[in-house]
Amino acid sequence: MKTLPIRLTPGQDLRSALQDAVQSQNCRAAFVLSGIGSLSTAGLRFAGADKPERLTGDMEILSLSGTVAFDGAKSSSHLHMALSTATGQVLGGHVAAGCIVRTTAEVLLALLPEWQFAREPDVATGFDELVIRPRD
Repeated sequence: MKTLPIRLTPGQDLRSALQDAVQSQNCRAAFVLSGIGSLSTAGLRFAGADKPERLTGDMEILSLSGTVAFDGAKSSSHLHMALSTATGQVLGGHVAAGCIVRTTAEVLLALLPEWQFAREPDVATGFDELVIRPRD
């Protein structure tokens, strides 16, 4: 395992930046060890919901966790996040595209160079689920 600390700057998309960071290291499997920061826009899909909720305003990332995969030409990630709004309300769920950094996001990634992650359909759940394989 190799660690990769990154700092995201205002305007960056959280999901895309993490996927780009993993890909830039020629890595196919990683997970988030720690993540904090702030967002101006967020997309969270709550448990059981079909579509993410779009949130705007000043928000703090209280915690970020999940996996990041790069499988050939396709990047995918499964991230969950807890956010605090400007009024202190705490919300959490699945991180959707369009989570835009407000001032900063500080993320520590764990790269797993000997492994590759992919997302493949799972008949038991009906969703694309994590498949873990040794890297070729």
